[in-house]
Amino acid sequence: MTIKGFIFDLDGVITDTAEYHYHAWKTLGKKMGIEIDREFNEKLKGISRMDSLDRILVHGGKTDSYTETEKEALAADKNGEYVKLIEDITPADLLPGIPELLGELKAAGIKLALASASKNGPVILERLGITADFDEIVDPSLLAKGKPDPEIFIKGAHQLGLESSECIGVEDAEAGIDAINGAEMFSVGVGDPESMKDANYRVANTSELSLVKIMAAVGN
Repeated sequence: MTIKGFIFDLDGVITDTAEYHYHAWKTLGKKMGIEIDREFNEKLKGISRMDSLDRILVHGGKTDSYTETEKEALAADKNGEYVKLIEDITPADLLPGIPELLGELKAAGIKLALASASKNGPVILERLGITADFDEIVDPSLLAKGKPDPEIFIKGAHQLGLESSECIGVEDAEAGIDAINGAEMFSVGVGDPESMKDANYRVANTSELSLVKIMAAVGN
């Protein structure tokens, strides 16, 4: 089937806000008496804020230490710290190769959607200066399940008015690749061979993303 849409993750694909997430979670972890290092932080990539908090509480042995209301407050605290950290994002923070890829996709008449677990996605796109490049943005707060469930990518395709099989998903997290594959889309992974082992097509970094090469891999 002809490819008519691309559905992008945000963090690690369009821009790299992972460092901001790490520092925000680390700050919250200190308040809770839980140490969060970079190795553990890798397990939080691609999943929602509340799912990340649940993993942190398990990691710190404090699963039953907070009520749901308290957990919501903790998650809001982390987000407040994160929002402060991303205030200085500019178009210069687009990852290498992304401006060129977005240009190629628009020139080819391919529709674009954002499928990020981050509720701050619209704000970040605006600061990056690329809001107009995207036809649709999936609102993660309206989803029943987060990645690795395929719901967010299926929703993205539907918002574009397309079938999942007509779309390509681009991710840098294992949970994201699982979500794309679960949606029965062609998956493009950005990262090392081990973490992206289940992607249909892989590049080491965003500078290697090319519409021609991706389409050749799909068979279009």
